[in-house]
Amino acid sequence: MTTPEAMTTPEAASRPTGPELTVWAPEASTVEVEWTLAGRPGGREPMLPTSGGWWAWQSPRLDREPAVDPWLDYAFVVDGGEPTPDPRTAWQPHGVHSSSRWFDAGQHEWHDASWAGPQQGQGIHGAVLYELHVGTFTPEGTLDAAQRRLGHLVELGVDVVELMPVAAWPGRWNWGYDGVAPWAVDDQYGGPAALQRFVDACHEQGLGVCLDVVYNHLGPTGNYLSRFGPYFSAAHHTPWGDGVNLDGPGSGEVRRWIVDNALRWFREFHVDALRLDAVHELHDSSAPHVLAQLADEVADLGAQLRRPLGLIAESDLNNPRTVTPTAGGGLGMDAQWDDDIHHALHVVLTGETQGYYGDFAGHNRTLPDGGPLAVLAKTLTKAFLHDGAWSSFREQEWGASVDREKVDARRFLAYLQTHDQVGNRAVGDRISALVPPARQAVGAALYLTSAYTPMVFMGEEWAATTPFQFFTDFEEAELAKAVTEGRRREFASHGMSWDDVPDPQDEATFRRSQLDWAQAHEGEHARVLQWYRELVALRRSEPELTDGRLDLVDVSFDEDDQWLVMARGSLRTVVNLSESTATVPLDRVPTEVLLSWSGSGTELADEGVRLPPGTAAVVRVRPTA
Repeated sequence: MTTPEAMTTPEAASRPTGPELTVWAPEASTVEVEWTLAGRPGGREPMLPTSGGWWAWQSPRLDREPAVDPWLDYAFVVDGGEPTPDPRTAWQPHGVHSSSRWFDAGQHEWHDASWAGPQQGQGIHGAVLYELHVGTFTPEGTLDAAQRRLGHLVELGVDVVELMPVAAWPGRWNWGYDGVAPWAVDDQYGGPAALQRFVDACHEQGLGVCLDVVYNHLGPTGNYLSRFGPYFSAAHHTPWGDGVNLDGPGSGEVRRWIVDNALRWFREFHVDALRLDAVHELHDSSAPHVLAQLADEVADLGAQLRRPLGLIAESDLNNPRTVTPTAGGGLGMDAQWDDDIHHALHVVLTGETQGYYGDFAGHNRTLPDGGPLAVLAKTLTKAFLHDGAWSSFREQEWGASVDREKVDARRFLAYLQTHDQVGNRAVGDRISALVPPARQAVGAALYLTSAYTPMVFMGEEWAATTPFQFFTDFEEAELAKAVTEGRRREFASHGMSWDDVPDPQDEATFRRSQLDWAQAHEGEHARVLQWYRELVALRRSEPELTDGRLDLVDVSFDEDDQWLVMARGSLRTVVNLSESTATVPLDRVPTEVLLSWSGSGTELADEGVRLPPGTAAVVRVRPTA
């Protein structure tokens, strides 16, 4: 290896200095940096080896002249290979295959010094989250444009805005899960400075920000990490290929690449929470597990910053260990998505039973004596359907039970729609394309008055008719063809016509997925929006609806007569899913209608609540003597 003395040049040693660039390349013999400064010719210079496989280079000073944009573009050259973006790049203005741009996160002037965190410092538990995709949330598809719609979210009653991934990806548009630069903010959204502006604006309006991050894989093109070191390991297989190296040789720095990234979003971008994609594909046999390490370091940072910082996991394992504190032997996540609740609601509302929905219709030995309402009742009171029970689509027993007396129900997110549950359908059709508004209102009433932390998917609140379809913009012809044909082949196996499945590579697929904001103020759309606003307002005004005691939730139902009642203290969420007006029996005498989809069509009686077909109401009952 070349010595530092041999790599130092008189010119580099004497010039005014700017930022120091560093990179981890433990097996390299030489590392060079190829750079340009403010568009002026730069050059290629050697980097100096430091300790632990790291290399460093001191850049020239960035003179902030009024007429000069003071930016530094650079790429690393390992052992004479091709110039490659920085594994920790913050900005890729020329695309993921080109040079990185240095970003000074300290230049933003923050206005959120008084920000204490979501819910006035209470954090994410019980907060109302709102998941959105920046590129389709507005016609412009940028963070600055999304910022101009924050007033709508405030009026809805949202506490936390959850952004789908913003990490730089190949092409012009993407869901974000094909990102290859997890430290960067894609330039299509406005780059890293735009994210700082967005978070600052959210905090000024009382909104927290949760950022969706992907640490389990990188996209299929533009991933150059292996040129630098052992970021991936064949010892662990994932749906995307070799797993991230979390427990093999060199894994210490790979783990730091993940943990440092997470801490940076909290520290330099002021985000309030991270949503961690598919954590079940973070294979780690070491101790502590990388998630536990992350949880402890985030907790320490939160104490330093004096505001709550949250970690929300997406996990397929149905294991409460995910949300068990690290001190109790858990992974320390503050919350996790709960797809079982979604699936149970979806089956009850739509009647769909194909694929994994079959379990949630009671079609197998999971609940041998129950149907869809029994399944829904179980998920509303026990979080998981698969809690050690048989899973037919996995062909094995799956999951573990939640201790209803010890585990705060607000550690589980409940929802009627998500980007996955809409976008992974063949044509990206929403619940509003499958059921009438009243039936969607039933689903909204159940999850927004449940004991769980609720999450609304963008446009759901007005029953948007625009789909949310799967879209990509890969430039390589062979990859683009494979994505298109793979998507259509997948759904052809389910009986879909090849031509009926939207082409992910067609720009029209992306454009169709952009929200039509005019709908929110029209007819039944406006009525649904008002229903969501009233449900969220009711949730905020009634402490019994934000209590995370799962053992205090009780659900009664009748599969034959198609009614269900969820009891939360003195409140009852009552739904009539039948095709005729019915009196739904209650355990106590109802005294007040707090909210009803049918308005005056809801009638109280000593024996229960009379509801029109396919509607819901929230009522107060007389306390016990």
